[in-house]
Amino acid sequence: MAGISTVAFLVAGTLGVRANDTALKAASEPGAWAMAGHDYGNTRFSPLKEITTENAGKLSLVYSFSLASLRSNEASPIVIGNTLYVSTSWGPKYVYALDAATGARKWTYEPEIPDDTLQYACCDVNSRGISYADGKLFVGRLDGKLTALDAATGKELWTSKVVDYKQGSVITSPPLVVRDKVITGFGGGEYGVRGSLQAYDINSGKMVWQTYTVPAPGEPGSETWKGDTGLHGGGAAWLVGSYDPKSDTVYWGTSNPGPWNTAVRSTGNGDFGKLTNLYTASTLALDPNTGKIKWHIQTTPADAWDYDGVNEAILADLKLGGAAVPTLMKADRNGFFFVANRETGKVISAEKYVFANWAQKWDTSTLRAVEDPDKRPGPGHPVKDVCPNLIGGKNWQPMSYNPDTGLVYIPTNNVCMDWSVSDVSYKRGVFYLGAEFPTKEGPGGFLGELIAWDPVNNKKVWSIQEDLPFNGGTLSTAGGLVFSGNLHGDFRAIDAKTGKILWKKNLGSGIGAGPVTYSVDGKQYVAVVVGRTASIPAFLGEIGKKMTNAAPEGGALFVFAVQ
Repeated sequence: MAGISTVAFLVAGTLGVRANDTALKAASEPGAWAMAGHDYGNTRFSPLKEITTENAGKLSLVYSFSLASLRSNEASPIVIGNTLYVSTSWGPKYVYALDAATGARKWTYEPEIPDDTLQYACCDVNSRGISYADGKLFVGRLDGKLTALDAATGKELWTSKVVDYKQGSVITSPPLVVRDKVITGFGGGEYGVRGSLQAYDINSGKMVWQTYTVPAPGEPGSETWKGDTGLHGGGAAWLVGSYDPKSDTVYWGTSNPGPWNTAVRSTGNGDFGKLTNLYTASTLALDPNTGKIKWHIQTTPADAWDYDGVNEAILADLKLGGAAVPTLMKADRNGFFFVANRETGKVISAEKYVFANWAQKWDTSTLRAVEDPDKRPGPGHPVKDVCPNLIGGKNWQPMSYNPDTGLVYIPTNNVCMDWSVSDVSYKRGVFYLGAEFPTKEGPGGFLGELIAWDPVNNKKVWSIQEDLPFNGGTLSTAGGLVFSGNLHGDFRAIDAKTGKILWKKNLGSGIGAGPVTYSVDGKQYVAVVVGRTASIPAFLGEIGKKMTNAAPEGGALFVFAVQ
């Protein structure tokens, strides 16, 4: 299970010229939390160890801060120096700068967000955080815009239009800053948009490059689409990206193809041949200077189940076969945990980390799943009890990797579904689905599970079963801890080696956000945002009602320390 820390390639001085120097320096500070995933590799691992398995039981509240915005608060704060920055839902409605040790407010930014964004936001009015570089903050908005703020004052420096939100394309996740470029995607796979990644100049906000994630007719890869259906083919890059300074490569996941009825864009059955619908449900490796796609891994070709490929990629060096291998790790929605060489794109392993019956296995030689034909829906062929459900074995809630234990800590779902397709036509700004998908409970009597996964030996080491799905992201630390919340609002400190819950506090609303940890003047703090989702339960029938009833809506930041 031995792992080699990602920190080495993130902070190496010789590599600084390949990244943004200020972002790299901030990420190298032990007490900072400079990026949504802590570092360019999205490890969500902190070297801080003042809070340990021995004293975690003494954690107590230092301060709380009302975000003044209810519903789907999903941000991981960032901490630069002694300032904590956090965004809220609904736009974001606010971005706050707080004294990280006391919670005293330094400034508030309130953008003007149109009132009609909710109808174009498939999966809620969330903001998952902001990014930092060169003394600036960068925030994606529900109205399809990207804004730069002065980190010291909150003054708006520039705002650029990324996409027309009225086509169903909101921005809910923080961008990635590489050198002088701010890179972002947007949502809309359920609205039949044509996904793209776009880079903006860090100082002016001018667009530098745009790379479509679905080829237009006549472009390379367009032969994988039926006719011109790729023009409304989804493939939106709506979650977070990762970056390897050594190879100078950006990694980003893409969403499901549109529509959900595969007969529109492919064959409608398992004999899809070349009609795989590139580059949807994939992981893309791109040149950050030009946006050119270097290579890709399509984890669910001709996707028929809404198995978005957007989940974050963790970059770390793993000891495989006696040698350190630069890897990319991804817990895909389709239920398979992928380990690939991040420099070449070669898939090393792809094993089930949750119960998944749509495929027998994922073949690393053919780069395709060996599907169960009875579980692939199509015209005249509805399916029953296919797993995972469309929320996936793992959804957007971030996992973490601890190089000390060699384990990945994954918030997973155990939900299944029936699926049948129907006729559908594209209409701008309206759901473009063509499917019905009644929800079913997964086997085993639980609906969610926090899993400690060994990515070298491809096995579950320990787990904590939950009675609900869609629980919170994870944080792991050198203090031997994992921090994670659930939909009931229980925030926990867990022994990273054994899975024993060492401390628990209910925070009043469901937790989806990934916690963070940081230090100010030598004191370690742990922070988490609460505020349960409202839109996702509407997709999940009776299970969704249980999710809604588990806790009220909320919107607050809680910060803890050992007093």
